[in-house]
Amino acid sequence: MTAQSHDPVPAGAPDPAKTLRAIRAALVVPQDREAFDAGLKAVLDEVRVNLDLGVLSDFVHRWWISACDSTRDPEGRRRMHARADRILAGEPTPQTKPWREILAEREGSR
Repeated sequence: MTAQSHDPVPAGAPDPAKTLRAIRAALVVPQDREAFDAGLKAVLDEVRVNLDLGVLSDFVHRWWISACDSTRDPEGRRRMHARADRILAGEPTPQTKPWREILAEREGSR
């Protein structure tokens, strides 16, 4: 699979379409695009072997959720990856709010 050019989706844009091209274009963080490309290759290999499109449908849905998150909060997505990199490197990280509290705040702001 070859890398495609990335045209970022402007912040505040509507959710991306549930297509592979639109989902990939909405992923603003390089780590997301790399994981998407690797995952897509693996899923397509699995579809070829098992002839089951359900795994592709599941892949599209899971990545669409990440693409929506990326479109709605690109800086938050970057912070998430930076924090994950620090944790994987064994660096201490500041305590953050529990995810339930963060989700409740997001729901309240809509």
